[in-house]
Amino acid sequence: MGGLSNNWVTDGWIDFEFKKYLVLGYLQDVNRSFEQKKLYPFLSDLIFHYQNLLVIKNNQKLLYDQFPERMTKTDFEKLNMVYDKIVADDSLMAEIVEIIEFATPEFKKHVDNGREIYDGLEKHIEISPIGLTPLYPDEGYIFVLESNKSETKIFEYQVTIFHSANENYRGIRTNFIDSFTRSIGRTLESVKIELIKKYNKLPNPATYLIDSKISIPLDESLMPIAKRMLVRYINNSYSY
Repeated sequence: MGGLSNNWVTDGWIDFEFKKYLVLGYLQDVNRSFEQKKLYPFLSDLIFHYQNLLVIKNNQKLLYDQFPERMTKTDFEKLNMVYDKIVADDSLMAEIVEIIEFATPEFKKHVDNGREIYDGLEKHIEISPIGLTPLYPDEGYIFVLESNKSETKIFEYQVTIFHSANENYRGIRTNFIDSFTRSIGRTLESVKIELIKKYNKLPNPATYLIDSKISIPLDESLMPIAKRMLVRYINNSYSY
């Protein structure tokens, strides 16, 4: 079915039964994904939609601003368009309130379920440094070892700072660069030395092993969880 638009409440045909069908179809896709331990992108989308519903419930102006506008007259002399908001329709507003009241607890239930799955998967993922840890931890490599797989994947990572009005947030970007099979002569430490020789921009790059003890979908769950774990690990290990 695909995702929901950011303004799904007011987009298109505003009818309670139609929007209920839309939400339930979307959440059915979410359930199928969660059953396969595939958390993303659905979990982040769910959180966005749930928080958006809460904000709309508590701020009527935001609901007003979400509505499409229809032109009622044009002042050609001043090149100024005057719009009439559809929200003047009381029956339409009542329909929207019913939609929001139905959807809010449904999204909360699925957000809680997604977070519970997330916490359960995270318990089976371990993170540990490889070799000496440098003074600068915000750039380096992640070795990802998936359960029951012989290959270890190598990702380059870089911690980024996102600025908001009140505080800064730390995120992380990753880029897959290679994979290898561990052996007696090819250890994690020896591969790290190979990377230093091949990519000499960092003489002693921060390098971490992400070890998943159970089978977890790589792109949809393991990597998103691993990146959050790494940011938290760096924050807890270094003073900023």
